[in-house]
Amino acid sequence: MSQLEFDNHSPAGSTATPLAEMLRPASLDEVVGQESLLGPEGRLWRMLNGGELASIIFWGPPGTGKTTIARLLAAEAGMAFEPVSAVFDGVADLRKVFARAAERQATGERTLLFVDEVHRFNKAQQDGLLPRVEDGTVTLVGATTENPSFALNGALLSRAQVMVLERLSTDALERLLQRVEAHRGTQLPVDDEARAALLAMADGDGRYLLNMAASLVTVPGERLLSPAELADIVAARAPAFDRAGDQHYNLMSALHKTLRGSDADAALYWLARMLAGGEDPHYICRRLTRFASEDIGLAEPEALPRALAAWQAYERLGSPEGDLAIANLVIYLATAPKSNAAYVALKAASKAASQTGSLAPPAHILNAPTSLMKDLGYGSGYAYDHDDPDGFAGQNGFPDGIERQRYYAPVERGYEREIARRLAYWDRLRAGKTGEGS
Repeated sequence: MSQLEFDNHSPAGSTATPLAEMLRPASLDEVVGQESLLGPEGRLWRMLNGGELASIIFWGPPGTGKTTIARLLAAEAGMAFEPVSAVFDGVADLRKVFARAAERQATGERTLLFVDEVHRFNKAQQDGLLPRVEDGTVTLVGATTENPSFALNGALLSRAQVMVLERLSTDALERLLQRVEAHRGTQLPVDDEARAALLAMADGDGRYLLNMAASLVTVPGERLLSPAELADIVAARAPAFDRAGDQHYNLMSALHKTLRGSDADAALYWLARMLAGGEDPHYICRRLTRFASEDIGLAEPEALPRALAAWQAYERLGSPEGDLAIANLVIYLATAPKSNAAYVALKAASKAASQTGSLAPPAHILNAPTSLMKDLGYGSGYAYDHDDPDGFAGQNGFPDGIERQRYYAPVERGYEREIARRLAYWDRLRAGKTGEGS
């Protein structure tokens, strides 16, 4: 018997039913962990009570009830349930479903088409759903673990309501375990610490929790398992992470913003989550190097060299030894003074450059390597700064016809405080030498 099979008293020749299937909720009231959708004021209940079930896209991690809720919605609305998988079923399967749905429609019966992993349908397949959704042949309920904004066609997305399913909380997972125990008529053979570990191993995935619970029925005797003994029987679920999907960007965003917020501990947590999930450390190093330029800049000029050094150290050491170099960098960046003044300055200068076209530099700062260029005035009137007593001639470097601009505004933090002092000094010199303000 596999570990997923719960009923070890099945008649000879029959197939044991997985525990997750045996305990599948029989009504929407039995679904746990999705109160925002299925609570008294939940969106799904409001839709059902309104008498019209619109097309829906369920977006959420695995094991949160997407398939179960779709099946129960069909029953609650009195609709035929037609499930297909975007992984295994193709156009021919959809045509058969549409034909059956059209026959029902002729007799006044409606059809709920449930498409699991709907994001795996290509553009043409997604477009093929639209006519049958629009003419009412089917009501579409799709399930996806990917961000619908990126995974689904805009046309399909505009015809459906996106509803987010959350990973199951510890309380919701505990209720599932209690259902297992009520079904068995006895407590699971784990002590309190092992029970807590079991809930943590599930990582918000109800199906995975039930599969692990099913594997415990083979434990002999009345002995309660410790966390270490539990770990020998069941395997922890890998943290939710998709290197090409939404988690890839969400966790990187969390790391970047906790660094910006100077929260070293939270930044280390998100770094650890990314490494545990299999993120490419080179990608992390690239983003940290960008952070050093974008969010620290000249407030701490050492940030960029240190980011490059940590990246190089990881390339030479690899994992796991090189992970420490990345962790050191994360702590350094989180605790460094912050400034995005250079980032803002470049954006402002870029906008001005795009608006002013191809204006030439002022003649006095052009080189004049030929006599013709000298005759045209190239280099005429240029003041060599090193010949000035102050080492600063104060000449204008902007194109003729453009007022002097101030793009870079250093902050009063870190090394940029010193830069601000220098700029103010040069502004005073410029005003004295040329009569220009800053």
